[in-house]
Amino acid sequence: MAEIQEQVIPGVLLVTPTVHGDDRGRFVETYRREWFADLPEMIQGNRSEKQAGALVGLHFHRFQADYWYVLRGTARVGLADLRVGSPTEGKSMTIDLDGDKDQGLYIPRGVAHGFAALTDLLLTYLVDGYYNPDDELGVAYDDPTFGIDWGVSDPITSGRDKQNPPFAELDDAIRPRW
Repeated sequence: MAEIQEQVIPGVLLVTPTVHGDDRGRFVETYRREWFADLPEMIQGNRSEKQAGALVGLHFHRFQADYWYVLRGTARVGLADLRVGSPTEGKSMTIDLDGDKDQGLYIPRGVAHGFAALTDLLLTYLVDGYYNPDDELGVAYDDPTFGIDWGVSDPITSGRDKQNPPFAELDDAIRPRW
């Protein structure tokens, strides 16, 4: 089984699964469909490896949810609720996911998400939709509206992430709805 806790932003779920271990090592069920029975099914798995200091995001999707699980290293996850009409619209939060703590994070559609690799990092994630370039959207990771402390002083970012607009300049037509 797993302990599932809703976070500050509605729909963001922190999952702490049961860990089984002995002298040989440990075994963990990192994901079970029944934990999210009322949500769309995850249909694709992905892997991301990043070096310490890398920062990815803030990305958001109108038609895709994610489930992240850090296998090795530590990620500082930043989340921002972009959903028009949400009770936490415009609010942000951070949470550290550590490969030694065995926790997963469900990120609903419309919540911008990113992470900074506080150490070298291996993250796997599941998504409930296939890659759609029209749904690959972003907002500035350093937007003061969100005030996210990424825990890295000189982040290594992609050209794409450097180009993401501030929250105040997001086109209303692409803003997710609650």
